Amino acid sequence: MSGVATLHQGQAGHRARPGFLHAAWTVCREEWRALRRSAVAVTAAALLLALTVAATLVSYEQMRVVNAERAHLQQESDTQWNAQPDRHPHRVVHYGHYIFRPLSPLAFFDFGVDPYTGHTLYLEGHRQNSANFSDAGQSSVLLRFGQLTPAFVVQTLTPLVIAFLAFGSVARERERGQLRLLLSQGLPGGALLAGKLASHGTVALLLAAPALAALALIGAYDASVRAHAAWMATGYAAYVLVWAFAAVLVSAATPRARDALLALVGCWIVTVILLPRVMPDVAAFHVPRPTRIETDVTIHKELAAYGDSHNPDDPHYAEFRRKVLAKYGVERIEDLPVNYKGLVIEEGERLTSELFVRHMHAEFARQEAQAGIVGLAQMASPVLALRRLSNALAGTDRASHERFLLEGEAYRYRMIQALNRLHATQVSYANDKQTRISASFWRELPRFEHVPLSLSTIAERHVRPALAVFAAWVALLVGAAWWLARRLEKSAR
Repeated sequence: MSGVATLHQGQAGHRARPGFLHAAWTVCREEWRALRRSAVAVTAAALLLALTVAATLVSYEQMRVVNAERAHLQQESDTQWNAQPDRHPHRVVHYGHYIFRPLSPLAFFDFGVDPYTGHTLYLEGHRQNSANFSDAGQSSVLLRFGQLTPAFVVQTLTPLVIAFLAFGSVARERERGQLRLLLSQGLPGGALLAGKLASHGTVALLLAAPALAALALIGAYDASVRAHAAWMATGYAAYVLVWAFAAVLVSAATPRARDALLALVGCWIVTVILLPRVMPDVAAFHVPRPTRIETDVTIHKELAAYGDSHNPDDPHYAEFRRKVLAKYGVERIEDLPVNYKGLVIEEGERLTSELFVRHMHAEFARQEAQAGIVGLAQMASPVLALRRLSNALAGTDRASHERFLLEGEAYRYRMIQALNRLHATQVSYANDKQTRISASFWRELPRFEHVPLSLSTIAERHVRPALAVFAAWVALLVGAAWWLARRLEKSAR
């Protein structure tokens, strides 16, 4: 017997209209009792909870191993850099250096784009190398279908379980003829829906509880991401509540339980599976991006127009030489108080770096335009809004990767220019090729430190828009609940 049928038995002896809150609480409590008695509901919930716990533990251990490996490789790279002997500064420019992007403490929850983007940059003079060694590029093709993370479980699997638990919450009462009887006995339609919404909303939060608890633990352990974890938990809680409320209202709007189940599964397929897969292709069609090879060819053509910075007699640097000689008041480059070869290479690095950064920003703008097209579907597919919020707060979104690339390029430029300055000031022009300078110069160069995006920036760009989507959905569902409550009461007259 259903929970609402039990409520009917308790009211059979009188027709007094129960208090709204009392009636809603009674409906909520009886719905919980009915769910506890359902072996299918209990089994599905238990399996989902176990899967979430397993995903959390596995993801956290994987993140810990990855961070430890990157830290070890960074230390090895720094050690090799410091082990260089006394040599010419330009040899050091071409020796190069590796930097590795560390993971945020919240990356275990949502790997975002990190498995598909490189995490290692090789920094050298006159070149801008792309990030390498992505997990997707080195692992099984199965990785491309998604990894088992707490975010994946809550975003993809939890809504499906919620739909299976809630599809018959109201429709089954209608099929059995109990709904009309209860409403005719004085149970307000609003109280009925409020109770159902409260019961399944609570169940949805319980299904997400292991993931939310993991966020709370990380926030308590690491104060630097405490606010990030709180916002992420808020977003995931709002997401599962939207699904729970929508499932109950679909059940209330359909005449039969099987119709409600078909509608909910169809919504899940479209909003969680189809749209997130289709929208990136639509965006790529409307905003095409050149391939890496095409970009490299364009950059090389533009570099050729600048001339050869290794050749002091290059015609493109004739004007630069004239300005340098005028600045120091001499007639010949041999009379300069600095090494002209170092100045030429320094100028060439400045020009090429400006070119690299300009192309980077152009590519980032194209990706942002594609993201804007994908974002148009956020209202129809709340999971897109949640992913935007989740990736950003976990530090595994596209913006975080772009920041790493820009920081890497800025660090490369500072490092190379510092070596070029040594070339200009510590190496004589007359004895350029034979000169060696002390290794202490490059050992004293600062090391790379990755600074993540600030929470205020993340909140403005990602958190607020995503929460606005959830707020709009809640407002829409509240309006639908009010309309359905009145419809239920009219149908009982």
